[in-house]
Amino acid sequence: MMDQGNNGQSIRNIGIFAHVDAGKTTTTEQLLYRSGRIRTLGSVDDGTAQTDSLEVERERGISVRAAVTRLEWNGVRINLVDTPGHVDFLSEVERSLRVMDAAVLIVSAAEGVQAQTEVIWQALREMHIPTLIYVNKMDRIGADAAAVLAQIRRLLTPNAVPVQAPIGAEETFTGARSLLAPEELQPDASSYGTMLAETIAERDETLLMRYLDTGSLSVSEVEGQLVPAVGKAELYPVLFGASARGIGVEPLLDAMVTLLPPPQGEAQGPLSGVVFKLERDPIMGRVAYVRLYSGTLRNRDTALNVTQLTNDKVTQIRTADGRRSEDSGVVEAGDIAAVYGWGRARIGDIIGSPEHVPGSAQLAVPLLTVQAHWPNDAVYPAAVAALQELADEDPLLDLQWLQDERELHLKVMGPIQIEVLTQLISTRFGLDVTFGAPSVIYKETPASAGEGYVAYLMPKPCWAILRFAIEPGERGSGIVYASTARRERLLESYQNEVARRVPEALQQGLLGWEVTDLRVTLVEGEHHVWHTHPLDFVVATPMGIMDGLNRIGTKLLEPIVRFRLSVPEEFGGKVMNELMIMRAEFEPPALHNGRMELEGLLPVATSLDFPARLGAMTKGRGALSTFFHGYQECPTDVTAERQRRGVNPLDQAKYILAARKALSQ
Repeated sequence: MMDQGNNGQSIRNIGIFAHVDAGKTTTTEQLLYRSGRIRTLGSVDDGTAQTDSLEVERERGISVRAAVTRLEWNGVRINLVDTPGHVDFLSEVERSLRVMDAAVLIVSAAEGVQAQTEVIWQALREMHIPTLIYVNKMDRIGADAAAVLAQIRRLLTPNAVPVQAPIGAEETFTGARSLLAPEELQPDASSYGTMLAETIAERDETLLMRYLDTGSLSVSEVEGQLVPAVGKAELYPVLFGASARGIGVEPLLDAMVTLLPPPQGEAQGPLSGVVFKLERDPIMGRVAYVRLYSGTLRNRDTALNVTQLTNDKVTQIRTADGRRSEDSGVVEAGDIAAVYGWGRARIGDIIGSPEHVPGSAQLAVPLLTVQAHWPNDAVYPAAVAALQELADEDPLLDLQWLQDERELHLKVMGPIQIEVLTQLISTRFGLDVTFGAPSVIYKETPASAGEGYVAYLMPKPCWAILRFAIEPGERGSGIVYASTARRERLLESYQNEVARRVPEALQQGLLGWEVTDLRVTLVEGEHHVWHTHPLDFVVATPMGIMDGLNRIGTKLLEPIVRFRLSVPEEFGGKVMNELMIMRAEFEPPALHNGRMELEGLLPVATSLDFPARLGAMTKGRGALSTFFHGYQECPTDVTAERQRRGVNPLDQAKYILAARKALSQ
């Protein structure tokens, strides 16, 4: 294990995650202030927060991009990543998760666990990331530590365990008493102490017998079980605080360095890292934020970019530190740095060996598409360049540039992201670019099983024969490809070309949407020893796939979100009626303290304006949380078609001419 970084200091790489308005950026600001990293506290409301560096963030008081900063506490250097809390910027959270060794999940004591909290928690668990849970806003009206802890254990994990007992609540909250103080844990000390002692005792038979005999455990016994269990992401310590008043922040810092694990990796090992964030420096150009898992990278080193198969020279390495940074000249395994000189770098690029780089979670699924508009033709080239740069920094925008139609289309998560993009293009590039009304991203899937066939034999010289079996797959299975074609009839190199081209061919189905949830098998193929050119299979594959889809037909799939809705009882009937009109499926309502709570599934297409209408229907007293559930088959009366980009492979003569022209350029 490597826990020594530069100057012999230990390192922690910790992500700060939360639902919007749980106090995440305020907590980060307090961590920086209490550690002595900043001299005065910034404010989210005043636009002076250290980690809100974009003008749009300072104006709106929300985090849009993940911000990397660092601090020191008790001799340990902490690389801290403050991530956005709004669901529209979930892609930033997704990329940050990949490079963190540990996390702090913030839950509001007043609002409790929200839908976004559950989404992030699920991703943290899938990636086995050790996590502290910090219950913030204990000084707020309605704060109830016991109720929130019970909710955390019910909705997130039964393995959440308090390491503090809060003192007071709401206006009487003064802090929290550590349950890891140098004294024995008595079961009657508090319900929190009992919960911790019982959880620890149940993990070890010897401790359990001692606890049953004596009714207590020593702090050393508790820590001996707790620290390894936290490091393995088996137990999740819960702490309490009120960050806006600075209460509970220093104990949180203590827990971050004592309970969360250091990074692993060898500075002397082979180079292995990943680019997880891009920025643009007005003088130095593109800045690539890199997490190294193995090896060492220095100024003027040349590193292999495995993803792009390029060798790129480092001009400068700086510490990753919010609005200020300093030339460090080197980054070692376990650390994070800003690398200059990699002008072609993209998010997700693997540097050196991919062996030590973990996989990434998929949280963000853009469900809407928008078209960009500009005031006149003179703005068009600059708009293309600006949107391409923004798409490099957020690949999920998936910019579609239709050059013939002079159109630009982006995929987005929601209306807040559209507003932020408009403002960002204006402030950063000085361009007046707006976006049309968002439309839903549908998908297609095969209506039945069948075959697709193509014999691409004219105009000479060419020869490519392909036969595909196409079958519907399980919902959510994506594209599953296989080949049973004989290699003596179709060379392996040609089969590999077909395998590469099948996903491209499925980007546009009969209705113009991406085709998914299917199994494609190449069952037969043939090349000609003289007439076949390697690019023939680039041309033939889309024709064979579209021939098959045309024979069997496709069904339309629509995106579905899971929702949680809370409204005053008097509005319950009206809201349920509205949900039924929108084709929602939901469980019987639950009643709590004069409010009706509903959970279920809701089509995105019918509910685009529902949040605004809900506010009007409930006089602003309704609370709605949604997160992506999956794609489901549309009712037969729902139709949606998208304009096709390029020539349709079903028009084979026209398609062959267009494809050959493109390949010859």
